[in-house]
Amino acid sequence: MSTAKLTIDLDALVTNWRSLDAKTNCETAAVVKANGYGIDAGRAGKALAAAGARNFFVAAAEEGIALRRAIGEGPGISVFSGHMAGDTKLLKEFQLTPMLNSLDQLLRHFEALPGHPFGIQLDTGMNRLGMEAGEWAAVAEIALSQRPVLLMSHLACADEPDHPMNAQQLKVFHELTDGIEVPRSLAATGGLLLGQKYHFDLCRPGIGLYGGAPFTEAMPVVTVDLPVIQVRDVVEGETVGYSNTWTAKRPSRIATVAAGYADGLIRAMGSGGIQAFAGQTPCPIVGRVSMDLITVDVTDLEVVPDTLGLLTETQTVDVVAEAAGTIGYEILTSLGQRYARTYKG
Repeated sequence: MSTAKLTIDLDALVTNWRSLDAKTNCETAAVVKANGYGIDAGRAGKALAAAGARNFFVAAAEEGIALRRAIGEGPGISVFSGHMAGDTKLLKEFQLTPMLNSLDQLLRHFEALPGHPFGIQLDTGMNRLGMEAGEWAAVAEIALSQRPVLLMSHLACADEPDHPMNAQQLKVFHELTDGIEVPRSLAATGGLLLGQKYHFDLCRPGIGLYGGAPFTEAMPVVTVDLPVIQVRDVVEGETVGYSNTWTAKRPSRIATVAAGYADGLIRAMGSGGIQAFAGQTPCPIVGRVSMDLITVDVTDLEVVPDTLGLLTETQTVDVVAEAAGTIGYEILTSLGQRYARTYKG
């Protein structure tokens, strides 16, 4: 087969959730948006629910449907985008809890689904989703009379522990919510790692579950192995790939492997010093990453294996992302549909 292999370790996913949960003094939920950061939200949700997770977060109601069908009734599923026009039937039928983020959404929810569970998002400075202080002050009495199940906000700079924005947002969140007898949530993975003063009643880690920064203790969840299609010899001075970006400085052997930016291995990786691995032996990627193919310098290998590893236990999604000038989130969620997926655990 010329299909790259994506291996997903569900036991590592569960271990990461348990490790993060052990750092909290509150409930630990799980964020499984973007199809479980690309690994399959249904499989991730079932594994985490079996491990003890009782609340999950998704980006949109449609994601909640797929998750509910996978994990069944019981665990809570909250929707970050709130109650959008057209969501009413989905929220009701699949027992989804919208995190309402505006006056319009409050009115829509109260009129369309009176008595249906909901949460409220507050903006503490990120200026993305959520009601600002003035808007919240105007509607708080009415909103609280309908008994929300959660008040939440989101940290903008939690992956930088010393950033002053963290303390500022914590202060604002206290100002907006202190004295209200409703469960509160401020921390995702980064906020959870900032310490217990950021934990409140519920933490909702996402990227840390899947082996990404800033959770440096995380076990890798995803590995990628690329099949070698062809090996060729090039002489000193010959070029490889589009635009002649790499020139052989010695007689070289070049392996062409089956994957490219159509598989989420983005083009910028080609200039970032990323390597492919034959076991533990690194081999530099040379030339441009193209749509379906990547070229690797395997000159120093005695034997070229049938596959070369790209995402490994040592070259993680964050290593690849840094070399490509992006973040692990983008690498994980971009991994395409052509992979032959294998699940462990």
